[in-house]
Amino acid sequence: MKYTLWEMPTRKRLASGMIERVGIGNSTIRHKSAESVVLKRDCSNHEAAIGLALDLLTDTEYGVVNDVSEIDAVGHRVVHGGEKFNHSVRITEGVIRGVEECSALAPLHNPPNLMGIRVAMSQMKSIPHIAIFDTAFLATIPIHAYIYALPFEWYENHGIRRYGFHGTSHLYVSRRASGLLHRKPSELKLITLHIGNGVSITAVKDGVAIDHSMGFTPLEGAVMGTRCGDVDPAIPLYMMEKKGITPEQMNHILNKKSGVLGITGKYVDRRDIIRAASEGDDRCLLAIDIESYRLKKYIGAYVAAMGGLDALVFTAGVGENSPLYREKACKDLESLGIKLDPKKNNAAVKRSEADIGVEDPRYPVKILVIPTNEELVFVEDVYAILLGTYDLHTNFEYIFQREDFAPNPA
Repeated sequence: MKYTLWEMPTRKRLASGMIERVGIGNSTIRHKSAESVVLKRDCSNHEAAIGLALDLLTDTEYGVVNDVSEIDAVGHRVVHGGEKFNHSVRITEGVIRGVEECSALAPLHNPPNLMGIRVAMSQMKSIPHIAIFDTAFLATIPIHAYIYALPFEWYENHGIRRYGFHGTSHLYVSRRASGLLHRKPSELKLITLHIGNGVSITAVKDGVAIDHSMGFTPLEGAVMGTRCGDVDPAIPLYMMEKKGITPEQMNHILNKKSGVLGITGKYVDRRDIIRAASEGDDRCLLAIDIESYRLKKYIGAYVAAMGGLDALVFTAGVGENSPLYREKACKDLESLGIKLDPKKNNAAVKRSEADIGVEDPRYPVKILVIPTNEELVFVEDVYAILLGTYDLHTNFEYIFQREDFAPNPA
């Protein structure tokens, strides 16, 4: 369980923490406020974990508030809002029922999200609780982009369609990119690449998402750490029949044993793959080439879908920290106006914003590295809902008022 306490409207992070091994013994809490501390505390369930977090936030030594009553609201991340929720909402019993109904679409995520909501609401009954949905920013994708070429009644009766994920990350970096470029979101065509263990790409035109690489589940799209991304759907059926693999086993293989792990046979962390590739490991070299090639194909497809491009934005663990993956994803895209500056790319500082494109009018597309900040999206949504000023697509005007517009001069 992760938590952060913010002070608004100053956007000051007062404290944060993470509790590991909840319910399985030997629980550890890492809490950071003015100083960091690591404590061993037994948390038999998430109710105990939330209680422990509240105790630390009010602790005389490590705390930052005198009493829980000083907390005005709680924001909860919810992975899947389906078609029911296309923006953040104040949580009611009706919202809880709606999230429950979406649980079939995210069985590994929505039930734990709901458990956390119920426990927090039972411990902090008198304040508003807000749900922020990963899928909300992607709800603007048009029907021709989200409907699959399958029997249409599957969509009507079972909700089979493209939903997309990592929405809060794509929202933040697309809005931050518009600030760095001194242009309104409504004036821009952007491609945002969230490259971590999970990988997703979004086409953002005129401030709204118009296409996204992930689909009905986070399995579709780019090559990922352990997920296969796009494959011929006949392959799993063929292998299930060939090797007697059950649906449950195949689901595990596609989600946990594929991607770069499947190609290399041993690595998920791209740093390990890059190191092994530099030492001559052919399968690691192949994994880098396959993943980068898939990224490049999505970039080209989304330039075509939007009819042009103003900026390419890299974010998340690999996107922010791997010059090699950025270089290979941008290679040979000069015909699209995209050309990376190798020196700027290699000099980009970890966790800092950077402009890594060449300064050449022949290649007008900006290439930006922007560290994502999903927690800031959560807290901005909560604060705006409390004030009654919330709107998904105008809630980030403050970005244009920040003084650090200029990308880090790598």
